Amino acid sequence: MSKETLFYVRLREQASLKNKSMNQVERELGYPRNSLNNYKNGTEPSGERLLELADYFMVSPHYLMGKREIDEGASLKERFQALNFEQKGELCSICQSWVASQLFKNH
Repeated sequence: MSKETLFYVRLREQASLKNKSMNQVERELGYPRNSLNNYKNGTEPSGERLLELADYFMVSPHYLMGKREIDEGASLKERFQALNFEQKGELCSICQSWVASQLFKNH
């Protein structure tokens, strides 16, 4: 079994964040059924399709192609949702420490 491309993994992640199946994404964009599956094993999208998918998911094409680790255009909520459980806990702890420091700073 071949390994999925980073592009395909990111497509699936973005579809999941939108609570959509890959087939739903294809239908909404007017693509033939299973056309996104072509990217699973290394086929690269055309420039036009890359831009359509980036616009649809509201991420940068560079992020989808794996040229950037994070999407600079992602909202804070989207970035938070992308974290794993341990990362979310660490972020919560950081926020609590910051809030406490701000309360004591002002009093």
